[in-house]
Amino acid sequence: MEPKLGLPPERIARARKLAEQIVSPVQRFIDAHTTVTVERATLRLAGVDGADADGVPVPNLVVDQLKDRLEEGALKYYVNALVRTGEDVQGLNRRIAEGFRVDNLPMGDPEALEARAKQLVGAFAARVKGNRSHREAKLAKYHDRNHKPLLYVIVATGNIHEDVKQAKAAAEQGADVVAVIRTTAQSLLDYVPYGATTEGFGGTYATQENFRIMRAALDEVVDKQQRYIYLTNYASGLCMPEIAAMGALERLDMMLNDSMYGILFRDINMYRTFVDQKFSRMINAFAGVIINTGEDNYLTTSDAVEKAYTVLASQFLNERFATIAGLAPWQMGLGHAFEMDPTIPNGFLRELAQAQMAREIFPEAPLKYMPPTKFMTGDIFRGHVQDALFNFVSQMTGQGIHLLGMLTEAIHTPFMQDRFLALENAKYVMNNMADLGEEIAFKPGGRIVQRAHQVLEETVQFLESIEAVGLMDAIEQGLFADIKRPRDMGKGLDGLRPKAAGYWNPFEQYLTRELGL
Repeated sequence: MEPKLGLPPERIARARKLAEQIVSPVQRFIDAHTTVTVERATLRLAGVDGADADGVPVPNLVVDQLKDRLEEGALKYYVNALVRTGEDVQGLNRRIAEGFRVDNLPMGDPEALEARAKQLVGAFAARVKGNRSHREAKLAKYHDRNHKPLLYVIVATGNIHEDVKQAKAAAEQGADVVAVIRTTAQSLLDYVPYGATTEGFGGTYATQENFRIMRAALDEVVDKQQRYIYLTNYASGLCMPEIAAMGALERLDMMLNDSMYGILFRDINMYRTFVDQKFSRMINAFAGVIINTGEDNYLTTSDAVEKAYTVLASQFLNERFATIAGLAPWQMGLGHAFEMDPTIPNGFLRELAQAQMAREIFPEAPLKYMPPTKFMTGDIFRGHVQDALFNFVSQMTGQGIHLLGMLTEAIHTPFMQDRFLALENAKYVMNNMADLGEEIAFKPGGRIVQRAHQVLEETVQFLESIEAVGLMDAIEQGLFADIKRPRDMGKGLDGLRPKAAGYWNPFEQYLTRELGL
């Protein structure tokens, strides 16, 4: 898309440089630490799975055994147990579930451990590369069959088998992306449940078996519809890297994966979150997963007119954290939202300005645009109009991922027919104005251009203030979303560990090499 706003490139470059300077000291902290869930994710990449008779996942059992030795890396002790016992991965998993301990075995020959770990890394790499190849082949085969932007819908019944029915129906009605909402508060569980689940409140548990079931179901629709259907879940919360690991293994295509969302909106400790997001994003980068960031959430707690600059600032920071983790620009679904009070005069012009601004500043990113929710009242007729305006802006400004608004927002979890109407609305608007964005130019010095310039300049000033105090201090002071989070509080802090001098994580080493980090 041709630039239309005349944004000063030197101010955009200044914002990116500030983001680099802000992230740099945080990154040094990240590189010096691990967490319980990073270690569990590493075990999962090696094939550690299953649960004991009480439902405790085997990765948690291993990490709990090693709670005083995690600084060295949990995989060392697991691989040592493989070498010492002669078991394969499945056999050792069963024994651990039955009570076997890996923490009290004499350490074997380092070369034998390296050789066995190399086999595990190779098996993981082959599986994930195969998943990427499958996805890329389908996308190539059906290249022109997907809408742009991709139409994204949510299913959330609590029962994975009911989710399958709703997801397949949505895909057949025209959805390009299906996201399975997690059950309420799963992000605060420091473990991942095992197996298929049929109960959940406000969503369905994210488990590897649920991922497998939904991926298989959507694959049935792909060839029938001759469109690739993207599957999405949530690599966030206290098990962020583990969710990413399971998604990579089961060929999920998108993951909600933000660098600060858990800190601000789930009160997860900032140290824990920053460390976890790095490893999760390395896995997503290698797996070819498109991440979705959560800047839209800022506008649910802050005013969309006054605090628009916090959204853009967070996008710059998320971009920098993602780059450090190896994600390419085409994998960065940076988030924003259509969330202004509809009673404001010319609010639509501001929405259009900010969407166009994001598109021009991040030209290669498949931006994820979120629908109006904050000012949906339960009036389904006005709500449908609000969604139509949102659809208009998304198509005109070339957004990449478009989460459909529902006319019953603020009333109930969407029914199938609500999704159908949302899809019909979006398809109608986007088809009828498919090339309008190429025909429209903005008045120099007009309201739209002025708004975009204003937000960019406020963003640069905001990033300068963050750079002056440091990102962690800025979060403590409540500069993002008007929410204050102390660095020494929040959920999950006790799961943070400094890496020992001899820390061993062959998967992290492999990903670092493969991603050129």
